[in-house]
Amino acid sequence: MLKPYACDPARTRGRRHPEAAAPTRSDYQRDRDRIVHSTAFRRLVYKTQVFLNHEGDLFRTRLTHSLEVAQLGRSIARTLGLNEDLVEAIALAHDLGHTPFGHAGQDALDDCLRGADPGGGGFEHNLQSLRVVDALEERYPDFDGLNLTFETREGILKHCSLRHAKALVAAEPDGVARRFVERTQPSLEAQLCNIADEIAYNAHDVDDGVRSGLIDMEQLEEVPLFARFRREAVAHHPQLVGRRLLFETIRRMLSNQVYDVLSATAQALATTAPASVDEVRRSPPLVCFGDLMAQESLALKRFLRANLYRHPKVVATTDSAKLVIRDLFEAYRSDPAESATGRFAPTPRGIADYIAGMTDRYALKEHERLTGRRLFD
Repeated sequence: MLKPYACDPARTRGRRHPEAAAPTRSDYQRDRDRIVHSTAFRRLVYKTQVFLNHEGDLFRTRLTHSLEVAQLGRSIARTLGLNEDLVEAIALAHDLGHTPFGHAGQDALDDCLRGADPGGGGFEHNLQSLRVVDALEERYPDFDGLNLTFETREGILKHCSLRHAKALVAAEPDGVARRFVERTQPSLEAQLCNIADEIAYNAHDVDDGVRSGLIDMEQLEEVPLFARFRREAVAHHPQLVGRRLLFETIRRMLSNQVYDVLSATAQALATTAPASVDEVRRSPPLVCFGDLMAQESLALKRFLRANLYRHPKVVATTDSAKLVIRDLFEAYRSDPAESATGRFAPTPRGIADYIAGMTDRYALKEHERLTGRRLFD
């Protein structure tokens, strides 16, 4: 049922370390299974999305976010005739390189690396996700990492600076970073995961933001995308109030965004008519919103940035989270006994790898052990 422009596991560009085919699974199914059984994947359950892990059991984590991206991605892929297994593998792995404490942790670790190793390029979470599956996982006797297919690795590397891309190309000339140098596109499955990621986090950040009490539905009335579907929900269910009204509004938002992507992408595919995955890579981006939905999605992102991500209570916790990361980095650098344990290589990059792999709660536990201070109750 795959379309000619979909990724076919029978024509994969393969793995960096050749392996015999599995008898009962396609290469992309095998990738997905390896990701699900990885240590890094399990850690996502205790890694922050927006709200720190200790702040409530019902807020999203990196794990629940990844599952939501996979669900949305598979639904869209099925209708477009794309490879669902590849979409699921990319979706489940796309955040494996995220630090504890969300983007606050990432920013702090980037600052630490740039200060300790000015020529090292800092920290990029997408590049770290690739590093996890290529090198840091230690599960197999014959290679480091998970030895995933080119197509899964391509989708995991969602963003990459030109500097890092050139370094990756030098090590792997025909590898997954070449597109950032040549300015070509990834597969449709990878493009789909990017937009499914956007749809998922916009929707669940609205839900978590209202649940936290930091934003409310009256404020969200200034967001056209939310206001339109709240009015629609009320028109069909006048009795709805509170959380049921919020859930119904978000459900309608999600459904409409999925249908919009399906419509806009089908139109882009009809216009471009790629006959193969290679033609997709040479084409402009094809998985997309329509113009109106793109504008409304951007307006929602701007609202969340101004009213949720920059809310004083969120900023206060993220400032403390950044302090945890900075203190850990300096403690590990300054005490040879810590690196002598063998948990990490005694280099700035080795320390960053170790910290990036931590869960929120383990980072806090280590911080208290090393500093004697508890920053969160």
